[in-house]
Order: sequence, then structure tokens, then C-alpha cells
Amino acid sequence: DKQKMHHQHGRNYCFFDAPVGLMFTIDRVLEQGSWLDYGMFLQNIMIAARGNGLDTCPQAAFTPFHRVISEYLNIPETQSVVCGMSLGYADPNAVENSLTTEREPLDHWVTFLN
Repeated sequence: DKQKMHHQHGRNYCFFDAPVGLMFTIDRVLEQGSWLDYGMFLQNIMIAARGNGLDTCPQAAFTPFHRVISEYLNIPETQSVVCGMSLGYADPNAVENSLTTEREPLDHWVTFLN
């Protein structure tokens, strides 16, 4: 159902009703290695939150709206929006928390060398 899909996608923009919405930016002059560092930084925020009983949801849905977000939040032109992130306690009854995807077995995509 296309209407339900659009509604569900739109929930990104209210941070899925989380009490905290975070917006992350990066300096535009930084290159590939810095983006990798940034990904690890985001992961550590998520791990730290989980360790303190909080849930997170990283959200790339904000990226296409960089200009609007930058203007609204007064983000300097030297920065680019990386993503948003919802922070709070997961609602087990929310539709977005009911999706469980199948995972490819580890040995199908990883090679461990001794």
C-alpha cells in the first residue's frame, strides 16, 4: 500500500516520536577516510546509548533535505548533513520495530585468515 509506505517513511521526520532527535554534520572538505571515522563515531554513540538502556535509529532519510535542514538549524555552508538519529526507548508496538530481516550467514561474506 503506497499511502501507508509514504506515511511510514514520513515518520523519519518526527524521529519516530523519540524524545531526542540528533542531527550529524561533517566538514565538506574531509575525504573518504574521515567518512569511515564518522561511521565508527556514529556506531559508538549507538553502542553507548544501548549500554545505558537507550535505543537509537540512524536515519539517512534526512540527507536529501540538506539545504532545508541547514537553513532551519543554521548549519554553516562548510558542513554537510550526514544523517539524523532517533534516541530514546523503543516502542515495541510501533510498526518500525516489528520488522525483522533475514541475515546472510557470516561464512557467505566473510573470510577469516589465520
